[in-house]
Amino acid sequence: MLGALIALAAILAADAVAQTQGLTFERAAYLTCREAHALPRNQRVALAEFLADHVARHRGVTIPDGEQGAQLASLVRGGCTISPDAYLFVVIDRAVAAESGRLPNR
Repeated sequence: MLGALIALAAILAADAVAQTQGLTFERAAYLTCREAHALPRNQRVALAEFLADHVARHRGVTIPDGEQGAQLASLVRGGCTISPDAYLFVVIDRAVAAESGRLPNR
């Protein structure tokens, strides 16, 4: 796991926009909440946004800014707090699934 974290840190060395350009879903999907939490804040946010965008496309919804986006972020934080060894992708997917009825369609 440490090797995966080191590899991700190398991929995410540039600023937040450039970070997600070099990040593949295959690499990001297998990072745990604990590994993501060890990243610097801007990298962690870029990773979460990358995964959330993937989930939203798959589920046919849009993740809005504002209150709904903040609620999703709160669900993800709670899920990662309860289960730090869960894959961040799964936690994000379950949060979006729980709120999908209230999210705008794509």
